[in-house]
Amino acid sequence: MLKTQIITDKAPVPAGPYSQAIAANGFLYTAGQTPHHPVTDDTVGETIGEQTRQAMENLAAVLAAHGLDFSHVVKATVHLQEPGRDFDGFNAVYKEFVSTPYPARTTVGSFLGDFLVEIDAVAVIP
Repeated sequence: MLKTQIITDKAPVPAGPYSQAIAANGFLYTAGQTPHHPVTDDTVGETIGEQTRQAMENLAAVLAAHGLDFSHVVKATVHLQEPGRDFDGFNAVYKEFVSTPYPARTTVGSFLGDFLVEIDAVAVIP
């Protein structure tokens, strides 16, 4: 299996031994994208809406590094620090980035430290 590492300076540098994304067998698998600024690594925003927007912009940058966009995404996994409180606010921003047919999605509650949302995706490479 051929694997290609995807790297962009338009999204945060990985905080550990992982890639921003890997292309393999016709799919792009992204690492979880958080609401951190790609240059300063500061958390952007305090609300779920602000943080979701930054995480989605980071995810868009990783997709774009391989010539893809959200129309190529077939699956997303979303981690919310406070799902009961933030589910609706997350969805309000998320739907600005995706269109029908929407990607399949799993949304779970997770301990995320000092931020509210993390999103990863699987995209089809045409």
